[in-house]
Amino acid sequence: MDFGRIGRQTVRLRHQPSVVSWANIGGKMEGNGPLAAHFDELDDDPFFGKKTWEQGESAMQGRALRRALQKGGLAPEDLDYILAGDLLNQCIGSSFGLREFGIPFWGIYGACSTMGEGLALAAMLIDGGFARHAAAVTSSHFCTAERQYRMPVPYGSQRTPTAQWTATAAGCCILGEQGDGPYVTHVTCGRIVDLGVTDPNNMGAAMAPAACDTLSALFRETRTGPADYDLIVTGDLGQLGHDVVVDLMGRDGFDMGRGCTDCGLLLFDRKKQDMHAGGSGCGCSAAVFNGYLLKGMRSGTWKRIVFAPTGALLSPTSSFQGESIPSICHAVVLSRTREV
Repeated sequence: MDFGRIGRQTVRLRHQPSVVSWANIGGKMEGNGPLAAHFDELDDDPFFGKKTWEQGESAMQGRALRRALQKGGLAPEDLDYILAGDLLNQCIGSSFGLREFGIPFWGIYGACSTMGEGLALAAMLIDGGFARHAAAVTSSHFCTAERQYRMPVPYGSQRTPTAQWTATAAGCCILGEQGDGPYVTHVTCGRIVDLGVTDPNNMGAAMAPAACDTLSALFRETRTGPADYDLIVTGDLGQLGHDVVVDLMGRDGFDMGRGCTDCGLLLFDRKKQDMHAGGSGCGCSAAVFNGYLLKGMRSGTWKRIVFAPTGALLSPTSSFQGESIPSICHAVVLSRTREV
């Protein structure tokens, strides 16, 4: 079987780095959701012991990395790189949250796709022989996101039916040359896709075409289909975006079946918690992946999955100027055993 670049967007990793350890941190709403038992830590305090919400988000990242290191029996000096990002301006959630560790740092930004981007880049660094261990970290916080992208929380603005709830959560995944798996076998780098959606309260519709573009590339370039995977998990499309993906992929001949879901539909109970279209934010995909999904793979519930988080590459400035919402999706294939 060919290794290396096997298509315009997809690479097959030769050494297939292993997941060494993982950790996730969540807030009050996450603790009231259906995946509460899959968190390493839950905290009802939205400030996480700090003075501001932004400082609290940084604290989540530090706690997630510290817990993942502990679970993996590693020290900070054992990591060759950290790849991290968040939704805050200049990614201050990551830079302030991880500065004390003294680990070589790559700051990245993929909006809600950041967990997939960091995981993909960390895997390729290890596969290429440039690192032995690397960590992918990201976070989001409901209050910091609302303040930056929409309305300050005290304003009490009404959410539209298509709106999603930004997760207050962080996740960290440490990859290594050796380990008990699961293993990263393929990475598909997304392209920027923009079909002209301008409503920042309808992220699912904006991001769904990017998810379709990346998943189609993955299936085409690996010569696989949805039936070849136990689970296909997109990131933070919510109910509307998920339905759009299933419909569009079906029109292109890909039957997504019951094995396709979305992190934004898994993290919260949409009806009981009044989440409208579902969850969102960098921390949503990160928390679901670094808990529910990796636990399931390690236990054998799933043998092969596609993790494909999506991100909306907008800013408050671009929205105020009437720009559309360009989006991206990065896909990572993980297998319970190394593929030969």
